[in-house]
Amino acid sequence: MTGKDNINKQSVSAVKWSALGSIAQYGLSLGAQIILARLLGPENYGLFAMGVIVLTFSNFLSNFGFAWGLIQLQDLTTQDIRFAFTWQLISGSLVAGMLYLFAPEVADYFKEPRVDPIVRWLSLACIISAITAPANNLLRRNLDFRWINIIQVISYSIGYLAIGIPLAYYGTGVWSLVAAWLSQAFLMLIMTFIRHPHSIRPLFWYDGAKAMSGVGFTVFITNLCNWALDNLDRILLGRFLDSHAVGLYSVGYNLASTPNKLLIGALQPAFLTAGAKFQAEPERLRRAYLPVIASVWVLIAPLFVLFAIIADDLVGFLYGAAWQLTSVVLAILALSMPVYITWAMSTPILWNTNGKQFESLLQLPVLALAVWALYAFADKGVVVVSLITAGILCVRSLVITTAACRRLKIGGQHLLPFFARGWAVALLVAFGTFAGIELGSIASAFFGAKLAVVEGAMAHIKFDLIVRVSKHLLPLVGGVFLGGGVFVFVVLKFPRLLGNQVLGMLARFSSRFAPKVQGKGKVALRAGI
Repeated sequence: MTGKDNINKQSVSAVKWSALGSIAQYGLSLGAQIILARLLGPENYGLFAMGVIVLTFSNFLSNFGFAWGLIQLQDLTTQDIRFAFTWQLISGSLVAGMLYLFAPEVADYFKEPRVDPIVRWLSLACIISAITAPANNLLRRNLDFRWINIIQVISYSIGYLAIGIPLAYYGTGVWSLVAAWLSQAFLMLIMTFIRHPHSIRPLFWYDGAKAMSGVGFTVFITNLCNWALDNLDRILLGRFLDSHAVGLYSVGYNLASTPNKLLIGALQPAFLTAGAKFQAEPERLRRAYLPVIASVWVLIAPLFVLFAIIADDLVGFLYGAAWQLTSVVLAILALSMPVYITWAMSTPILWNTNGKQFESLLQLPVLALAVWALYAFADKGVVVVSLITAGILCVRSLVITTAACRRLKIGGQHLLPFFARGWAVALLVAFGTFAGIELGSIASAFFGAKLAVVEGAMAHIKFDLIVRVSKHLLPLVGGVFLGGGVFVFVVLKFPRLLGNQVLGMLARFSSRFAPKVQGKGKVALRAGI
């Protein structure tokens, strides 16, 4: 087997394991977040979200970017690892100290004194995540996504299911979320280092330090820009409104973005790592990029359309009436998630074609637009902020995707068929979802009427909870069943509607899609690196 064939095999294995890990993490996180949201309510979630906004910013500062060089460097030495670990530890410690000292100012900005101790405790995560990054990126470099995902699932299960939920049940409020976050981060540090131990001897400078520092600085600026674009909505909501509004918005945002982030986590690292090995082969990158973008719009976008349509019943059933406004946030943001994935899968192209500096430079005007729009309209409420966020995601994706396509000489004629096929599948899925919800609503009304009769005859028994649950559950089940059924039916019975690029991608994971008739003969479809 040649080196390139081995990378092909490793890349497919990485994506498979990442996909399995993403499904497991999504199931765990959805269950945990539902239970915690019901136990804690919007206000506690809002307080924690304010602290996490600052923490994610601090993590970008503490993870200065040295560890990313461990992926990008063609030839890696022990000195590279020691240098990256040393400066990750230094930057993480400095940022944690600054965050601890300036916690009162953070609380003043949000006009919420309860945020002060939350920020101080979360500052510990800056050090933990900074020194976890080298071992984690060494696992990514080796395409060891099997263990990356095992570690994430175990650490999340212990942090949130074994620690966070019991603490919330016993009335610790927002501190249950803080404890869960820190526990997960610490467990990831321990397990990641056990899986890929490395030298922790300090090394402050060496011959390759300049190159490593250059990568680190570029990653730092890029992450800073991305952090601002990802968090401005909650920063300004917390400033102009209150913790209750931030809680409502954050839960909707997390519901929409969690499957999105898991998909990106499954695809982007493997795409970036494998692509880094072929930086001098743009045609190979082009052949990998087109099937990925096609799959996003033809396979993933219709599922987010289904997600948006069932948002009202999903939130009503899972979270209850107190969270109902969250459903509007969820619906708006779910429709914008495919463009977010498109952006995420386009950034590795810039990094692997010597254009890594363009990710931040091209997004600076978008950042300026986001600051103006959110500062001007954040006080109008969570729905307006959701619309602005969705619009900014679209502009951001358009800018970066256009730049990636130009570097690979990809034109509109290559991309438009993907969007057309995606819209066709999405419309079919939407029709099935709406029909399922309508059938479920009819069944729910019939069920409610029957219960009302029974309740009238048995006045000592209350059926309010059953009625409220069935009001959302039956339409939700109907929408998911028919909408998802239409999607599966199209994929299995009309695969040619998906297009050759998507079929080529699917063929890498299932032989069912490998040979397809095209014209008078048969061709084996292939995709990817």
